[in-house]
Amino acid sequence: MDYFKDKLFELLNDADDMGISDIETNDRENKWIISLQNGMLLEIECRQIDR
Repeated sequence: MDYFKDKLFELLNDADDMGISDIETNDRENKWIISLQNGMLLEIECRQIDR
């Protein structure tokens, strides 16, 4: 899961055309708060689903 989160972070961090102004990470809860340049806040949660 850590590898996936690292790669996802890299993709978001390098995406200049998405208007991301900040990424706050909470590794303990596997959540990120994404701040966009227009003021919108988005939350991303990564979790493994066992089948």
